[in-house]
Amino acid sequence: MPPTDTPNYLDPRTLAAIGPIDLRARMIVEGMMTGMHRSPMEGVSVEFAQHRQYTPGDDTRFLDWKVYGKTDKLYLKQYQKETNLDLVVLVDASGSMRYGSTRGQVATGSMRVGSGLSWTKYDHAASLAAAMCHVALRQQDRASVVLFSDEVKTATRLSNAHDHWRTIVEVLSSAESFEVSEPGASSNDGDPIPPPGRTDLGRMFDQAVARLNRRSLVVLISDLFDDIQVIERGLAQLKFRRHDVIVLQALDPAELDFPFRAPSQFLGLEAEGRINLDPQALRTSYLEAIREHLDQVEQIARRFRFDYALLNTQEPLGPALSHFMAQRSSSIGKK
Repeated sequence: MPPTDTPNYLDPRTLAAIGPIDLRARMIVEGMMTGMHRSPMEGVSVEFAQHRQYTPGDDTRFLDWKVYGKTDKLYLKQYQKETNLDLVVLVDASGSMRYGSTRGQVATGSMRVGSGLSWTKYDHAASLAAAMCHVALRQQDRASVVLFSDEVKTATRLSNAHDHWRTIVEVLSSAESFEVSEPGASSNDGDPIPPPGRTDLGRMFDQAVARLNRRSLVVLISDLFDDIQVIERGLAQLKFRRHDVIVLQALDPAELDFPFRAPSQFLGLEAEGRINLDPQALRTSYLEAIREHLDQVEQIARRFRFDYALLNTQEPLGPALSHFMAQRSSSIGKK
């Protein structure tokens, strides 16, 4: 269980909802220690799996000489190997993730409850990351959180140590210190304030993939507001490296429904500046554009055989995550 003196990223209701779920990998997962996940990797282990005919270059240590004596043919012994899962959660902390139209979100039990502050997409992403890592650590698997915007900003080590939860929460909380400001804004001392981190998934994927030394379960949590070609190239990198991937796209309900009516001044959260707009004049075009983008993201994820879910930040986190993971586990079990 998470320590009681850390920020309340996991409400008891969320913990209750995710309690029965577990994390499983669709693909071969390489681990460092014996654990609770069975992997199809061949190697020396406890449980015999099958024989395979010898081919030149195979390790002769695994030859079954008893079979050779009976058949005069060379066969290798293959075994099931139990491995630990490596969970790497990539969390988008860019400027656009600071948007929130809902006040005092209570569905997920954030530390913002009662504060009157908006429940942002980043709050939802951080709670998702905390929940996934909680499940992994409960299974004694190794977990890591990586925060990014225009690049990888900070990351924890991969660990399943008993005190690792504290480190994960501290890193998730550290995003509050990232600057979010308008272009040209200045501090009290008159010094220019750095612009907020723009979303740069291409650079992030390059840096994050370089950090992955073993095949892992990679969870990407983002609004995915970037060029579709960049998203496709990044996911292709993870596919090429044979990582198992879950794509969780978190959007605010206002971004999905665009309920604005009166002419307003809109502020870009990634240093785009302010612009006066008539929402009703562009609502139809906006909804068509956002739906096309969402469809393209899902199609790319499905094409790579990655799991995908669109998450509305106004909906309770626990039931949505529990339902998604249950469906995923069921589909893996059918393979």
